[in-house]
Amino acid sequence: MSEGPAKAAGPAKAEAPADRPEAPEARREARAWCWSVVDSPIGPLLLAATDQGLAQVVFHADEARAAEAVARLTARLGTAPEPAPASLASAGDTPAGPPFRSPADSPAGAGGTPPCLTHLGSAVRQLERYFTGALREFTVPLDWSLITGFNRRVLRELAEHVPYGTVVGYGDLADRVGDPGAARAVGVAMGSNPLPVVVPCHRVVESGGGIGGFGGGLETKRTLLALEGILPQPLF
Repeated sequence: MSEGPAKAAGPAKAEAPADRPEAPEARREARAWCWSVVDSPIGPLLLAATDQGLAQVVFHADEARAAEAVARLTARLGTAPEPAPASLASAGDTPAGPPFRSPADSPAGAGGTPPCLTHLGSAVRQLERYFTGALREFTVPLDWSLITGFNRRVLRELAEHVPYGTVVGYGDLADRVGDPGAARAVGVAMGSNPLPVVVPCHRVVESGGGIGGFGGGLETKRTLLALEGILPQPLF
């Protein structure tokens, strides 16, 4: 399901207004990365991190979807993922956490924990605390390299200035990045978000009171908004 408001005032603007046509990405050198699938109240999440930080969160990461995501990331990042330990306990910021699953179960090399594993462990621990209500602001470093141009600009504004327990309209977010009238383009940016939950596209709603679309499904969006106290918790 695509994100975005059901209706937008004025002419539709679904393209990135300040950044079209967007230049193709320059070819990058291969970068070390690693991944995990963790359980959560909204279903399994695939997390992927590079040496720069958390790079991707994938909803509903069953075996087939996880395999697809890993294949895409291998192509984008230019190399297969790093072997990872069976547990992220030593890589994160607390000693406990959900189980770790990856294509390899051998420990990292003796030369020390790769930075990607450190970032991945931090993300796992912080997401666990977020879902229990103990964490309201993510501090894990983020790797923004999977998104560019207008979409990156909008998502960075969202991550930095729309805190836990608040919402913003699609049009208001367009105004904040200097592109008034680009509500639909903001919806496209939300749909392209490689870091949902951590970069909180669930906090972007319709100005008329609707919750808008969501790439992870409307039930997932409702669950996240209820967790943050924006919507009432479901009775059943």
